[in-house]
Amino acid sequence: MAYSRIPLPPARVLFGDVALWAVLAAATGYGFRDAGAVSPFSDLILPLAVLAVAVPLSRSRPGAAVILANGLCALGLADSSTPANAHVLSLAALGCLLGARVTAARGPLLVLAACLAVDVATCAVLRVQVVWWFWALTVLPAALLLPWLIGRHWRGRREFVREGWRTARSLEERQHLVAERARLTERADIAADMHDSLGHALSLVALRAGALELSPDLTDRDRTELSDLRGTIADAVEQLRETIAVLHETPEPGTDRPVNDTIDDLLGRAVTSGVPVRWERRGAVPALSPLVDRGMYRVVQEAVTNAVKHAPGGAIRVEIAHGADRTRVSVVNAAPPADGAPRAGAERADGLGRRGLTGLRERMTVLGGSLRTGPHRGGFQVIALFPHQATARSATPAPAPRTAPGRPPWNRRTHAGLASPSSDITLPPAPEATATEFTRRLAHARRTARRRSVVAFAAPAAAAAVFVPTVGFLAWQLTTSVLPPSAFDELTTGRPRTELASLLPARPYPYPPDHARSTPRPTGTTCEFYRSGRDLLEQVDLYRLCWSDDTLITKDTVPAGRTGRGTASHRSADVD
Repeated sequence: MAYSRIPLPPARVLFGDVALWAVLAAATGYGFRDAGAVSPFSDLILPLAVLAVAVPLSRSRPGAAVILANGLCALGLADSSTPANAHVLSLAALGCLLGARVTAARGPLLVLAACLAVDVATCAVLRVQVVWWFWALTVLPAALLLPWLIGRHWRGRREFVREGWRTARSLEERQHLVAERARLTERADIAADMHDSLGHALSLVALRAGALELSPDLTDRDRTELSDLRGTIADAVEQLRETIAVLHETPEPGTDRPVNDTIDDLLGRAVTSGVPVRWERRGAVPALSPLVDRGMYRVVQEAVTNAVKHAPGGAIRVEIAHGADRTRVSVVNAAPPADGAPRAGAERADGLGRRGLTGLRERMTVLGGSLRTGPHRGGFQVIALFPHQATARSATPAPAPRTAPGRPPWNRRTHAGLASPSSDITLPPAPEATATEFTRRLAHARRTARRRSVVAFAAPAAAAAVFVPTVGFLAWQLTTSVLPPSAFDELTTGRPRTELASLLPARPYPYPPDHARSTPRPTGTTCEFYRSGRDLLEQVDLYRLCWSDDTLITKDTVPAGRTGRGTASHRSADVD
């Protein structure tokens, strides 16, 4: 039978837990020696065992570790001598770890509220004196809340620093991706120029070769060579299409290179090549931005190229109308004649046209214009409306291609420039978008750290504003109800209050324990209690003075412990 080994935590984790337990155990041992406890098991061995469980538990269940430490503090509330013990240090340490290891605030706040409820319930069930209530309502909540806030502040600062380093690493990686993006953008520019310029020229050469082939002055050998030339051109067009399929990516707006020739030069070359094209320009030529002028050239070039490929021999009409703020470009080709010359590669030439029109639509979107294409009277028409100045309207980004789970968006084929059109090529975000994303993340981390810092300092201030007046009032009540032993000895029974007023404190002690209240008293008297010392955190003996008609009848001492419950006082004096 095989047994699986339980994995041990790293040595650094073990060392940290052992060091923390040693510090808390030393504090527990010091408190045990200082208190002179009579039960080594409940006051020393049991707390050390609980801490041995709570310290490693704080890594996986920090809330449970805080509850265990608070249980040790609750045992101090059950002590009849004093509520104070050294486990408050353990409670504060584990509370700080709770804030540092738990991101959310709701769960830890529920744990702190549950611990406070246990402490208050313990005081209520045991019916403790006011000092125990003071300890449960001030010291223990402070040991729970303040270290937790410090731990949250510490965690926030660490997350802020970690986010900064993560952002720095991401920016370094983005620099490499931006360089790759620039390479792909240049490849896209090359594809666009090859399609727009070389495809147009090859189509005109193929058309001219087809026209020469029909010349009656040629010999059979010349016709054969022209047929071979036309086939070679058709093969070149196919190779160009394959190259564009490999290289083509959406170009960056405004990165296409300007041309030196004009629309008139372009159409003049087409007429020289035998293309039946007519054009006219209406209106005064306005001052056009270079982007708009280049866009108009591309629209005419693409439309004429598609007309030559798809409707060879058909008439082409180009109209350019300049308005007050817009220019309208219209390219309409008629249906090809029935006896039109066959075009090279007609069976597979449509891919270039579709790709070119897609590029035109992207270009028009960038320029802020509009493009309309479609059949027209048996032929085809392309109508583009340009603003005289580019409005630089951003194109609507296409959805990013989804890659398969676990598949990196960049691969060797992509880096080598051999990706096919169906490859999942994911371009990195633009540098501006990346900077915005990182700025937003850093701003969020900074706001979170600042908010936790403010809470870490504001919460103690708010708690102090609530508890300090309460503690001050309680201390004022305790210190103004102290009857010194020397004054108590001078009190004589049978004397009126007016004669003893100078020996009495300002007010009686308002919180005598139950065993002091239940001590038998003379019939018909009213008893008042006074503290015998000014120690606020330790139990002191109480002096009981019983009066009848403002005359002191008896005085006695109620011991601090509960052993005197229902018994006579240690020292009493009655009226003779």
